[in-house]
Amino acid sequence: MPIVRPVARTSFLIAAAITVFAAGTARAQQAMDVVVDRVIAETSHQHVPVIGRFVARQSGPVAARISGPVAEFKVEVGDRVAKGDILAVLVKDSLKWERELRVAELRRYQAGLETAAETLKLRQQELARLEGLRKSAAFSQARLDDKRQEVAVAKAEIAVARGQAESAKASLSLAEINLSYADVIAPYDGVVSRRHTEAGAFVNLGDPLVTLIDDGNLEIEADVPARNVSGLTPGVQVNATLSLGNTMSANVRAVVPDENPQTRTRTVRFTVATASVSDNIAANQSVTLSIPATRKETVATVHKDAVLNRMGKTVVFLHEDGKAVVRPVRLGEAVGSRLIVVSGLVAGDLVVVRGNERLRPGQAISFTPPPEPKS
Repeated sequence: MPIVRPVARTSFLIAAAITVFAAGTARAQQAMDVVVDRVIAETSHQHVPVIGRFVARQSGPVAARISGPVAEFKVEVGDRVAKGDILAVLVKDSLKWERELRVAELRRYQAGLETAAETLKLRQQELARLEGLRKSAAFSQARLDDKRQEVAVAKAEIAVARGQAESAKASLSLAEINLSYADVIAPYDGVVSRRHTEAGAFVNLGDPLVTLIDDGNLEIEADVPARNVSGLTPGVQVNATLSLGNTMSANVRAVVPDENPQTRTRTVRFTVATASVSDNIAANQSVTLSIPATRKETVATVHKDAVLNRMGKTVVFLHEDGKAVVRPVRLGEAVGSRLIVVSGLVAGDLVVVRGNERLRPGQAISFTPPPEPKS
């Protein structure tokens, strides 16, 4: 059996190591084929779902405008009414006689006004006769002065009678208004959702009688996170999805400038085209709105396949002068298959999206340039 000397074995191991190192160096110098993608600038269209509800622009109790017992109701819960329809009637007996009393008072004061006018006319005639006797021996200055005073008194009596007549006319108007208020009418089109009392009950001024909902004039109300309100300006259109999957368009009408400190949300009202509202839509029905996450703006985005996590940091391999350079980046929310770049990259940069898992910093790379973005 041949004997291997220690010196020969050592020379053999050194030669093998040199061969492996040379092979590794050759591979390191050889460019690695990768696939790159371009960082592009695009308009952000991020949306977040927000739960809203349909609300009636007009709804609430219809109150009694005078006090009195309820004579009868003209409607039931669920009845649809038009503006001006009678909902309920209060007892009118005392109101009718109150009006008749005011009519009689007005006639009495008008008669008094006519009497005062005729009295003034008589005093003026007497005054004219006395003034005609000024050059006569029967003329009396004292009688003339008294008659002038009587004319002044008659004019004052006319003023008093006129004021009483006007007061009586106003009282009559109030009595007629109260009589008309005995008929409780619908202030707008809608549906009766509740009756608060029954016939025979006594109601005071301002007590609710029925509740109306104007279901023909609905809009959407949603509590939107404050961070997403910046993209909602009057007129902005969003998509609304009902529970059954039906969709419709809604437009921002107003953003209420009052933030809930507990939920960090603000109330936003959306209008809905009447033609797109189904007959089955009801007040307080839920609806899902697709709200723009931010105001539309141009942002730089990078493909998600370019992003790696190395040593707890988010990095990408960037092409510079034929080599792969590690670049730390800060990323925002997703836009489809891409991510918004907060910092670290600019539009036009080439990043490795295939083969980046095996790359080393500074390693030479080769690739087919991607097409230029359309202007």
